[in-house]
Amino acid sequence: MKNKRNPSVLIIGAGATGILSAIRLRESGITDITIIEKADRVGGTWRDNTYPGVACDIPSHHYCFSFEPIPWKHQCAVGEELQDYMEYVGHKYGVTEAVRFNEIVTSCVYDDLGKWTVKTDKGAVFVVDFVIAATGLLHHPKYPEIEGRDEFAGASWHTARWNHDVDLSGKRIGVIGTGSTSHQVVPELVKAGHDVSVFQRTPQWVFPFPNVKFPEWLRKRWQKKPERMKFWKQCYKTFIEQFIIKATVGAPVQGALMKALVKAHLRFAVRDKTLRRKLTPDYGVGCKRLVVNTTFYSAIQKPNAHLLTEGISRIEPKGVRTTDGKLHELDVLVFSTGFHNFNFMRPMEVVGRNGHTIEDSWGAGRFRTSRAILMEHFPNYFLMLGPGSPIGNNSVIGIAEEQVEYVLKLIDLWRDKRADEIEPTPEAVQSFTHYIKDGLEGSVWVAGCDSWYLDADGVPAVFPYPWHDFVKSMASVNTHELTMRRLEASEVAHAV
Repeated sequence: MKNKRNPSVLIIGAGATGILSAIRLRESGITDITIIEKADRVGGTWRDNTYPGVACDIPSHHYCFSFEPIPWKHQCAVGEELQDYMEYVGHKYGVTEAVRFNEIVTSCVYDDLGKWTVKTDKGAVFVVDFVIAATGLLHHPKYPEIEGRDEFAGASWHTARWNHDVDLSGKRIGVIGTGSTSHQVVPELVKAGHDVSVFQRTPQWVFPFPNVKFPEWLRKRWQKKPERMKFWKQCYKTFIEQFIIKATVGAPVQGALMKALVKAHLRFAVRDKTLRRKLTPDYGVGCKRLVVNTTFYSAIQKPNAHLLTEGISRIEPKGVRTTDGKLHELDVLVFSTGFHNFNFMRPMEVVGRNGHTIEDSWGAGRFRTSRAILMEHFPNYFLMLGPGSPIGNNSVIGIAEEQVEYVLKLIDLWRDKRADEIEPTPEAVQSFTHYIKDGLEGSVWVAGCDSWYLDADGVPAVFPYPWHDFVKSMASVNTHELTMRRLEASEVAHAV
């Protein structure tokens, strides 16, 4: 630590990645840290999503910080359990007390002198050396562009903004969308006895991974000796890396086994041939993010559940009218229609070198980064879980842990006075883009679907290679991929 400079770092977001970033920065000896969170608590995804049935689709022991395992209650932790975990870690490591809550970053502007000026909706202004955008991927709910959506007379909301004040007793509920969230929430609504109409545009392949509850005796063993959980974590980690990920990136054996498993699940879980045809996708397994679930198929076959595959013509005050002319009368309408997946730090204003904006870079629906973290024209700005991260059916916490270590290596270049400004070279961005696009061949993302993973040029926003390749890419910094500039003493003095 001797003779190292101590930079000022501003973290946007106090979800899992923001919490992790703050912890590791402090452990690295960096003390000038500002954390800004738009909501009133830490937690990110698990704070915002409180719909019935919400749970992680990654095994709990794998979806947690490597330095803070706990005796989980479920094989895949439910939302409340995960939110409690985030708050526990935030308090234990002193992150929560350092967060500026209920404050929104409105702009980040680079001054070409090695500093970022960050402004918030509270009128606060921060001038810092580095910005870490830990804003996450899925935090801007997406509503469908359906005629008459605002005309519905009943209560309506997005699953990510669940309205718990509405009594659903005796209500006719419509759910638009059949992605992962819908597969979790619909069974809960059906089980509660509500009349549920599910409007499906595209069926999903479903991977049957049961969310069992761990017995109390086992949890006590873990609590007594936390090291016992290492075996479980390694088992789940191996399962994800060697089976799920390899199946999606084109490994023939894993891919064939995955296809056989999900197709057999559909065949034996849904006996009615007509319903089964409606639930059978016309694209390859894994082309869209696999839904991990064992309750939806049984729920949709209940008498109070109705799967509607006719397209939606419009939404009217009394309900949803489908293209066959039928009006489906409803009291409550729920939009399970996903998120604006590529918003990341937007809609905040982000202006980099020479007035270059994030819209200049991404406005055409093309999302270019180097190693999923660095963006050309934006020195000393790190985008966590950015385009090119291995986010498909994987633990974002595991991904973030690798990325944060890479960011710390970059910041060390500044701390060791090797550079005042760090950004990727144009060649590095182009090379990474080609590398990601080349990985499409043989992967599930060219299996015939219109996936949210693909940008305007068909480049996937995911890392289409095995996990160990990603870990290797984060293990060291190649300075040849970076534009590293030292400011003159006069410029530094002016910036200060």
